[in-house]
Amino acid sequence: MVDDEERMVRFIRLNLEHDGFQVVEAFTGQQAMDRLRETLPDLVLLDVMMPDIDGFEVLRLIRENNDVPVIMLTAKGEEDDRVRGLELGADDYVTKPFSPRELVSRVRAVLRRTETTRGAAAADVIQVDDRLKIDFERREVWVNGELVQLRPTEYRLLYHLVQNAGWVLTHDQILAKVWGYEYRDEPHYVRLYVNYLRQKLEEDPSNPKYILTERGVGYRFVDYKRENLSADK
Repeated sequence: MVDDEERMVRFIRLNLEHDGFQVVEAFTGQQAMDRLRETLPDLVLLDVMMPDIDGFEVLRLIRENNDVPVIMLTAKGEEDDRVRGLELGADDYVTKPFSPRELVSRVRAVLRRTETTRGAAAADVIQVDDRLKIDFERREVWVNGELVQLRPTEYRLLYHLVQNAGWVLTHDQILAKVWGYEYRDEPHYVRLYVNYLRQKLEEDPSNPKYILTERGVGYRFVDYKRENLSADK
């Protein structure tokens, strides 16, 4: 838990400990980086407004070499701040003021989906076509022979799309699989992260060939097995 307001840290710690979590505290950005290296936490709650290094910069430093789940805490409800956090690799955000139940629910949801994806691995390397290769066991994605860095949420989204290749996943299904049922009222998450994936995977993101839009319904990953079979014939 990273926040320069001691009362907020104490409030959050008491509620999380009541639900069985162990909480390590940090009150500055530099302390946060030190605690991260010392304790290797399962999840980071990170406030945006910090006295030395703001939360966005701390998040950027974390994401340079660590995929630990991060939930941003912000007193601002502006969409720009939420989008910036997600773009930097945050797994979720909670706007102050929030209820203890909401925070605990979000923490459990992020931990649940993280563990689910880490424990799930496809048996084989998936060669979508000559351009795109995915190795879920190694958590690697290759485009034109170059390794592409995906953030944890982008990876989870890609995993579920590919595992259902050829089938349409609705917005609600994607939210439930990638973010959890608690996020059924957050459809902008899906649009935002589909766009991130297209920017990294597609040759022409404005005319995608891998992640296809089914208007008014959801998204579908190209049926690469059928495409490859047709090419062989």
